[in-house]
Amino acid sequence: MKIKWSQPLRKFHFWGSVAIFFPVLALIVSGLILQVKGEGGWVPPTVSGQGTSPTATFSDILEAARQVPEAEIKEWGDIDRLQIRPDKGVTKVRAENGWEVQVDHVTTDILHVGYRWVNVVEEIHDGSWFHDNAKLWVFLPSSVILLILWTSGIYLIVLPYWTKGQRSRAKAVKIEAAT
Repeated sequence: MKIKWSQPLRKFHFWGSVAIFFPVLALIVSGLILQVKGEGGWVPPTVSGQGTSPTATFSDILEAARQVPEAEIKEWGDIDRLQIRPDKGVTKVRAENGWEVQVDHVTTDILHVGYRWVNVVEEIHDGSWFHDNAKLWVFLPSSVILLILWTSGIYLIVLPYWTKGQRSRAKAVKIEAAT
């Protein structure tokens, strides 16, 4: 007996789409925003400092970053990461609370302070903004279902053409056999 896959796949498409609607919507919208993150002010612009060779010590950079109240940096544990840009003459200090302080790595002057909204968008994109477990228990299964919907959708698109081609070949064989 030949299984007719098109009907169960169409039902799966309907219910699968309903089940993953909100996570995939969050994924798509946040992904679109991430595509243009440099254009929309989501990331503070990199400001150039003096020199291309860092002379300030890490202690000097920490002390400079402490001067920015928004960043709430008191010790190294309050810093998420440092990004040293020798070509720009700046060290970016990303605080745990999402603020970024750009410090000239020669004079230790504060060049720019801004909030990194892109971090929030990235957290929405991977699901961790909603809850720590949402990434694994909601967004991962939604992505797997979306992959299955995509592959079964390709099957449903190709199936009528495949069937039509088989009928044409069978008809051609019948005509050839009759002559």
